[in-house]
Amino acid sequence: MILEGLPRLQSTGLSLAAVEQRLNFTGGENNSTNSQGDFQAVGSAFGGSWYLRTQQPEFQNSSSWKISEAQFLRQTPKQDYFVGSHPTFWRNQATNGDYWGFTYIQRQKFTPPEYSLSAGSTDPRQRLQSGQIGRTISGRTEPGTLVRLVEKFGDEVAGEVLVDSSGIYRFDNVQNEDGYLNSSYRIFLYPEGRLTAQPEIRDASYTATPGQIPAGASAFVASGGFGREFRSNNNLIGDFSNFRGGVAQRWGISQDLTLGVGGVYDDSFKGLTELFYRPANIPLQVSVSSLLGKNIDTVADIRFDPSQNFNLSFFSDRFSSRLNANWNILRGVSLFANTDSRFGTGGGLQFNISGRNSYTFARLGLDTENRFRWNLLQRLGRLELRQLGNEVGTLSEFTYGLSSKSSIGSGNSLLLNYETRSQNLNSNLLTLGWQYRSGQRAVDGNYQWETQLGYGIGSQGAGPIASVTTTVLPGILLRARYQGVSVTSDQSTFNIDLVSSLGLQGGISAGDRRTSYYRTQGGMLIQPFLDANNNGKRDSGEKIYTEDANSLVIINNRPLKSLRADMQSDRVLVRLNPGSYRLDLDPAGFPLDWQAATDAYAVDINAGSYTPVLLPLTRAYAVSGVITNNKGEPINGARVEAVTSDGKKRLFSVTNGAGVYYLERLQQGAYNLLINGKAVNGMNLELDSSSEGLKELNLQQAENEEFRALKASVTQSVLPKEEEKK
Repeated sequence: MILEGLPRLQSTGLSLAAVEQRLNFTGGENNSTNSQGDFQAVGSAFGGSWYLRTQQPEFQNSSSWKISEAQFLRQTPKQDYFVGSHPTFWRNQATNGDYWGFTYIQRQKFTPPEYSLSAGSTDPRQRLQSGQIGRTISGRTEPGTLVRLVEKFGDEVAGEVLVDSSGIYRFDNVQNEDGYLNSSYRIFLYPEGRLTAQPEIRDASYTATPGQIPAGASAFVASGGFGREFRSNNNLIGDFSNFRGGVAQRWGISQDLTLGVGGVYDDSFKGLTELFYRPANIPLQVSVSSLLGKNIDTVADIRFDPSQNFNLSFFSDRFSSRLNANWNILRGVSLFANTDSRFGTGGGLQFNISGRNSYTFARLGLDTENRFRWNLLQRLGRLELRQLGNEVGTLSEFTYGLSSKSSIGSGNSLLLNYETRSQNLNSNLLTLGWQYRSGQRAVDGNYQWETQLGYGIGSQGAGPIASVTTTVLPGILLRARYQGVSVTSDQSTFNIDLVSSLGLQGGISAGDRRTSYYRTQGGMLIQPFLDANNNGKRDSGEKIYTEDANSLVIINNRPLKSLRADMQSDRVLVRLNPGSYRLDLDPAGFPLDWQAATDAYAVDINAGSYTPVLLPLTRAYAVSGVITNNKGEPINGARVEAVTSDGKKRLFSVTNGAGVYYLERLQQGAYNLLINGKAVNGMNLELDSSSEGLKELNLQQAENEEFRALKASVTQSVLPKEEEKK
């Protein structure tokens, strides 16, 4: 993205971006009502984000409230700063309390993945790995096939090769430029190189070993802080004790190998060693981290994929060691086996088959303790059957869709559910009901309306079951459920969830119930408006134009629709990761007779808040007419220019064979008119709010001085001869 020379818009310094309050009320036939809450607030400060979360175990008793998280986070391409509550950069083996302190990360010659910090989650370890490790994607097909490497979630071609007689295609040093550690691509194979043919499409995925960085790169991390515990219920902040801290360095030894060493103090002094290995020619990836002290505590993640049909994985931590194997014996059919140091050994069968109007997925497993577990999903037209089962109980859900034209999961449906619990004297419950889900969803993915009504009969008795969820009210989610009987009890119970969120930027507005996302994300608050007086500011009465914002605004060459923007009546909210972005305005989205005062901007995004982006749209004027000479004949190819009085803006048009010119995208103001670089005598153009959108103005080209002198001399020499002839 080229940002040089563009007007730059920056985020606000210190702000409160959003607040969110969650409430939960539960009760029953013989139980009193309990209320719990959770409060969150987030904003920006000093180029980063701040976040506060308070748990309210007894909402009506403020003395029971506790600050669970308070953090400042600043992310830059080379450094990161974590202050307050956050995970340790080493794998914390302590089980008591959480960690509050300071962590500093310095990177050299690499940048972390763009999405290394998941929305709402902050972990320093995710910022110590690279998102730019190249891999080789290869395969085999018929010679002469044209192979294209295409992004999995887009249509952009990342590479192209025509397969030679070896039948092998290869794309070297493929970068996961979108920032995801699990970057995925698709392979399009066009037989005989014919782009008009139906291509064969294959998945081509690679995974960078977590923690790995490029050759020659390095990372340094230092941290210090304390553990925190709540020793009493009437303590808002808690008690801090037990110092913890450490330093570590990580090096990219080669493209295949990354090593790290360090030392930490966590209850005692321990050495830290790290190894991340992924050879170029062996389908193996190894990630091992060890704390060396009185005891050796190792976390290992080892994966071996000798073929597309067979893979092995081994994972070990202080809880257990697990070995898993998967073997695809047929298309859609695979065998799996696993062993666990705590739970024994097992294996089974998994298959998934899809057709035009059907889909089947099943996973069946049995272990050495004779524990049978299964997971089944069957779709056939409007019918859906889902089953889960293990040694504890089973759940079966049968759904029949009544709405033929509804989207997946929406509309009216009939429900038949059956539950069992073997630990409660073989309890069971059969429920028959009706469900409705609206086709529209809120920004956070919840249905605008979701309702269930039913009646249950089981070993514990019988009773009605009802639930309703709505997100119709802006910024509010309400979910209520009543159950007259359950699989394990004959007591009636109810549960009410209420989530209310407010956005506090650009005035008070409804939030999208994803307040915690601001911890690692920011975004743009876009407000295109009709700047009637052309002063570049939004004045009272000037309308905000969001009707066609999807066509109007482009961010880093991506339309708003692909960025899942939240379209509101007076603003457009786009969530983005910290960084600098280019915003372009597409004329296709301009309202009739309006245009952009500026076509492109550079916008800086910080986590914790939205960067306000005001986009003034000014009246668009056009002037058209005919250019003639002194004889009234139209002039072809004349250059007609309109130049502002200060000379900073210049628009031009070239006349056609009929002498017609057309000047468009003129703004309010005074213009000098030029024809072929010469001023039109006594002719200036004034445009104001009262001017018509299209003005007709015919012009005559003035004779220049040289032409006049030449004409006079020719006339004097020719005139006597003409008189003699007379």
